[in-house]
Amino acid sequence: MKLNLKNPLVFFDLETTGTNINTDRIVEICYLKVYPNGNEEAKTLRINPEMHIPEASSAIHGIYDADVADCPTFKEVAKSIANDIEGADIAGFNSNRFDVPVLVEEFLRAGIDIDLTRRKFIDVQVIYHKLEQRTLSAAYKFYCGKNLEDAHTAEADTRATYEVLKAQLDRYPDVLENNINFLSEYSTYSKNADFAGRIVYDDKGVEVFNFGKYKGMPVAEVLKRDIGYYGWIMNGDFTLNTKNVLTKIRLRESSMLK
Repeated sequence: MKLNLKNPLVFFDLETTGTNINTDRIVEICYLKVYPNGNEEAKTLRINPEMHIPEASSAIHGIYDADVADCPTFKEVAKSIANDIEGADIAGFNSNRFDVPVLVEEFLRAGIDIDLTRRKFIDVQVIYHKLEQRTLSAAYKFYCGKNLEDAHTAEADTRATYEVLKAQLDRYPDVLENNINFLSEYSTYSKNADFAGRIVYDDKGVEVFNFGKYKGMPVAEVLKRDIGYYGWIMNGDFTLNTKNVLTKIRLRESSMLK
């Protein structure tokens, strides 16, 4: 089924040095930009992560330190990537929980001001898990009837994700709408205030903590009763984006008291 798009939709996949969204870095990015008229543009970039790629990670994606030694750093290509995805909605496989937060962290480290908060995010894995409970390779086999060759390469995973989403729309016409707003809502478990999901919106649109001893409590209320919690997060192992969102809430609440 051809996707019903109002904006371009960028499918993307990352290969990284590891699975820690706070500290691990991108070693390869592939994105497939699909336009409302059906045209497609694909790009794959190897990235020098400026750190050692652990052997365990290399064993999965096949990218070693020597493979990226002469490649550009993310900072050197950040503006080009930002320009390519500007104004587009975003799709991926497990992207809401991993790829998007990692990409946002890389942009912040590079000093690139890109606002993704108004974009729609479609996580094909969430749709799959809600309906079938499998991995990308299994999803590709189940929905598309093909084996996923070169799994764990960004390019193969990116295109497979695109094909799986189209096949999902064909298979579940009574459940899924060919509409980006619907797919974005359907492929989200919670409405995040930050990309890592540490702060989420409750059913009243209030930001609440989604972890720790204050889980479920409004952020503004916690900041009033325990300002030390703010300092703990700012000095802790949290993403830059989480810290930025928390600071904006603190500044907003402080201005309301004046």
